[in-house]
Amino acid sequence: MDYIPAKQILIRNKSTAWFGTDHTVNLYRGCPHGCIYCDSRSDCYRIEDFGRVRAKENALPLLRDELARKVRPGFVGLGSMSDPYNPFEKELQLTRHALELLDAYGFGAAIATKSDLITRDMDVLRCMKAHVPVLCKITVTTTDEALAAKVEPNAPSPARRLAAVKELSRAGIFAGLLLMPVLPFLEDSAENVLAVAEAAAEAGARFVYPAFGMTLRDSQRAYYYRALERHFPGLPERYQRQYGPRYECPSPRAGELWEQFSRRCGELGLLCRMKDITAACQRGYADRQLSFF
Repeated sequence: MDYIPAKQILIRNKSTAWFGTDHTVNLYRGCPHGCIYCDSRSDCYRIEDFGRVRAKENALPLLRDELARKVRPGFVGLGSMSDPYNPFEKELQLTRHALELLDAYGFGAAIATKSDLITRDMDVLRCMKAHVPVLCKITVTTTDEALAAKVEPNAPSPARRLAAVKELSRAGIFAGLLLMPVLPFLEDSAENVLAVAEAAAEAGARFVYPAFGMTLRDSQRAYYYRALERHFPGLPERYQRQYGPRYECPSPRAGELWEQFSRRCGELGLLCRMKDITAACQRGYADRQLSFF
């Protein structure tokens, strides 16, 4: 890992549609998890050698100054491009100190990760949730450990991620799962998505937010097809027949999967719609003058 220059850390979002976040913070570029489907490998993001992690120089002083200039606090998303809890975070603690800054300036946080390292920062998250919303989203696309090892080879196992959700939930932190992407022809079975819902409920998750399909473009597509051919020979041809050059690649079973999945989530007491998850997370903070919407 090395360092790269940065001029800005706190980025204003064009929309608050994604879990109500109005700002985004990425302290790192690149990710070592090796997920074969990662959209951040797309050319439009201009991240060369995506598997190599780079930290942003002076990220914390920049973030502190940007937060101090804001007229009113908001809700910040972490992990939109690169996992904020990559292995280097254990020593660098950029994410931990960024959360402390958000807490000091009255900003809420919505964190997306595949790492159980997030539980290290439960003390900060518990402190934050006393006065600002905190939303922890841990990605689990399958409970099949063997399949996960092929599509997310360097990430913590699904069992470890679910254990992290259980630990966060027991600490009173609003936590749940991102079930995305659901890879066509690999993970888009009722058995798989319902198993994720069942595991989420058992872990005490408040929600599971799904996307029954994936995106594919330019270098991301090429990387994904090479990995598929390595682990599932012949499957790239099936993708090419089904999707051609399309960017959005929904599962052919998306409609029936949503029907079964949403019904089971209702039975398990899990939220699965964006508006319901956002509202539940932010309930009780509306009178704190936070700019959530």
